[in-house]
Amino acid sequence: MEESDSGGTAPTGQVVSSLLCCQKKTSFQSWFKVLLLLGLVFVACYTLSDSSPSWTQLYEHYQSFMKRTNEVNSHPGYPVHPKHRESLRHILNRKTGPTLPPAGTQYHQAYAPNYHFIMDNKDVCKIWTPFLALLVPVAPHNVAARDAIRQTWANRSVVQGEVVRTLFMLGLPGGDDAEQVQETLKQENLKHQDLIQSNFMDTYLNLTIKTMVIMDWLATRCPSAAYAMKIDSDMFLNIDNLVIMLQKPGIPTEKYLTGMLMWDRPVVRSKDSKWYVPEEMYPDPTYPTYCLGMGYLFSNDLPAQFVEISKKIKPFNIEDAYIGMCMKKLGLQPTSPPDASQFKAYNWKYDRCEYSKIITYILASSEQLVEYWTDLKKPGAPCKGSE
Repeated sequence: MEESDSGGTAPTGQVVSSLLCCQKKTSFQSWFKVLLLLGLVFVACYTLSDSSPSWTQLYEHYQSFMKRTNEVNSHPGYPVHPKHRESLRHILNRKTGPTLPPAGTQYHQAYAPNYHFIMDNKDVCKIWTPFLALLVPVAPHNVAARDAIRQTWANRSVVQGEVVRTLFMLGLPGGDDAEQVQETLKQENLKHQDLIQSNFMDTYLNLTIKTMVIMDWLATRCPSAAYAMKIDSDMFLNIDNLVIMLQKPGIPTEKYLTGMLMWDRPVVRSKDSKWYVPEEMYPDPTYPTYCLGMGYLFSNDLPAQFVEISKKIKPFNIEDAYIGMCMKKLGLQPTSPPDASQFKAYNWKYDRCEYSKIITYILASSEQLVEYWTDLKKPGAPCKGSE
């Protein structure tokens, strides 16, 4: 006979429920311990094996193990902190796999050959040997910037009689929508065939990696180009003026780097700054002379030299200054452009005449780029009195 709920003995239904709960917990906790033991055995076997599996095989084993672990952890009787569950979900959902260094990694994290291209247009420079290759580092999700560039300064493959190709460099997307963004990128590349993607995480702190991967792509996929330019995605580029500059007599065809030059720039040590660099990464108080990262131009013999010399240069997160350090280690110096006034940073007011004369300006939005370009290219002389 059941006792009252208020008495010392629990009702029969509660006793049975409690026993079942304990059995379930014991069961799946034991199962989890077995999984962990299997994992340890796998690691031990891998360590002792004469023929170690590839990173791909390891990752497949890792996925399988983590999937079973996640099933246990998601069981309502085995609570896991939400942030840990979230990280497991990201690992399982990322089809490209985690950013793992390949076997035999050498030198340092910004050494470009440590990474590989997961999306490529490696024949683009074989079909049309470019006089100028424009490489644009851009965030994976920033479709608006890419489309604006395609509509404006990248809308022609021949400029002033010279072949010009524009390609966009991306890393891996992050966040909850990473899988969706990756699929969108694949479709975008099928349509435009101008995306290059490598297996590093696309973050601000990885800009040096991104830049060196650009250099590696130029050295291995596009060595036939005469010149190349790394140009940011928020730039107005007067492509005609750029090509005209390169066609001038006396412009070097080797060991040439030019743009908006920065001399004796102090290293930012404030931890609150976006450009903070700790002394452990870069001990000197000033940077070597470098070209501002908004857009710098170079002869295409340099990328392979940058990649090679980077073996000897400890990476730091200011990518344009890092290229300046590569130049210094090579015993070279950036050169002022024929007309330094053509490489400009900010202009607070659009002026059609002004924009007809410059090569670069930083803009506030992709909409500005389309607006300014459309106005610049409309019929009629851009400067008053020059009709």
